[in-house]
Amino acid sequence: MMGSALFTLATALIGLLGAAEAYNRRYITNSSGEVEVVIPGATSYNGLNLVPQMGWDNWNAFGCDVNESLLLNTAQAMVNFGLRDLGYKYVVLDDCWSSGRNESGYLIANPVKFPNGMKHVATALHNMGLKFGMYSSAGKWTCGRFPGSLGYEQKDADLWASWEVDYLKYDNCFNQGQSGTPKLSFDRYNVMSEALNKTGRPMVYSLCNWGNDDPYDWAYTISNSGRMSGDIYDQFNRPDARCPCTESIGCAWPGFHCSVMNILNKMAAITSRTMSGYFNDMDMLEVGNGGQTDSEYVVHFSFWALMSSPLLIGTHVPTLSPANLAILSNPAIIALNQDPSATGAVRKWQYFMDPDENGQGEIALWTRDLHNGDVAIALLNAANSAHTLNATMDQIFLDPRTAGAYKEPVQLRQSWHVYDLWANRMTEAEASAIINGTMNGTAAITNTNSTINPRVTRYNATSLSYEEGLKNNATALFGVRVGTIEPAGTWSVEIPRHSVKMYRLRSTGVETVRTRDEL
Repeated sequence: MMGSALFTLATALIGLLGAAEAYNRRYITNSSGEVEVVIPGATSYNGLNLVPQMGWDNWNAFGCDVNESLLLNTAQAMVNFGLRDLGYKYVVLDDCWSSGRNESGYLIANPVKFPNGMKHVATALHNMGLKFGMYSSAGKWTCGRFPGSLGYEQKDADLWASWEVDYLKYDNCFNQGQSGTPKLSFDRYNVMSEALNKTGRPMVYSLCNWGNDDPYDWAYTISNSGRMSGDIYDQFNRPDARCPCTESIGCAWPGFHCSVMNILNKMAAITSRTMSGYFNDMDMLEVGNGGQTDSEYVVHFSFWALMSSPLLIGTHVPTLSPANLAILSNPAIIALNQDPSATGAVRKWQYFMDPDENGQGEIALWTRDLHNGDVAIALLNAANSAHTLNATMDQIFLDPRTAGAYKEPVQLRQSWHVYDLWANRMTEAEASAIINGTMNGTAAITNTNSTINPRVTRYNATSLSYEEGLKNNATALFGVRVGTIEPAGTWSVEIPRHSVKMYRLRSTGVETVRTRDEL
């Protein structure tokens, strides 16, 4: 009898945690006879989102102009263009979908925008191999002034579960003054966290409280991601008074209209708060909305991936340009985002110089340790003209070099092959063929690691996860080898204005003893 009950409980837990990878979970029976879920290396409060979520959200491009056709047409384009199979799984419906509450207090979907109801939308998305995301606010109203979920948390969670929703974006508007300290915000957002868990349906819980009350210090125990800054807007580095803070720590009012560089530099102080199961959300991607140059969009996408931010496309997918589809479809960059290390990059140095028309200009080196022992480095030129940037071995491996070890760290005694992660960017001809329907997006994707065709640009994460692809050395995930850094060496490269060079370093396994004056 006890064994049967435990089996039933374990089965329920498996259903609840279904979105987590099975090899990251195991089930044990504790001394009290209860089944516990063990997720090695994860902090996830619900077992979900061990790597950042990927998908699409309508807000940046459409705001309140949403309906069933927009969601389903976008979803079909995501499938046709190969974006689903690159990992963009969630189709998230943002604000303005509701028309109020009924007499029983349950939310009602707008019958004009969604004539077939939300369960129909969810079923259609699931049939496409996608997941359905819903929106509300932890306030009396949503930001669009539709009914919020404050005080209705369990009713709303139960309703979304009945619609087979897979994801909740939970905003911060009209919070009735229940903010101002981390404890106030924690308590308010925790009510929905508990309500979602009580439904028994696995739903990724994404906080959108704009960085108010330092969510990166508390939200990892109740949610799967949390916004760390005010809302993004489609500008590279233009300052805006509505986004007053340049640092996350101590920011009393994050505001909105925050540029890409503003948000990126706020991440430097909170890198350690990124972990498996909880990710600092730098807000949705602007790629394709027209406010930035191609090279600026490459910087934007590269750093959102490198920092393990959720990757939610924020433009009109069916009208993507070939260039923008090529940016969003780079598996070597996405592999950084989906790396099992689930960490953020560290800024090793930053120099302000050569300001542009917005009065902004800087160069910087960011690095990140990856799960398989590789190291990602990003050399950023956000200044106004081309510059040659240098990354020394001591700078790249600053942390192990200064960790107080008696012996020189092994990383500094090795040679490292350097792989350019943008060298295999999809050509515009290939992207055009996919968009025009003369080449199927999924058919264009390959997981091959063959040396016969070294220019592999696409990847199918539906058939082989990024973790497994990295283990198998899938060519598409590693870019093109462009050189080697020797012990005590320096990597130098000229970078155009408002551009980045992204590399993956792979150890050769060969060690060299350095002389004392090289240390």
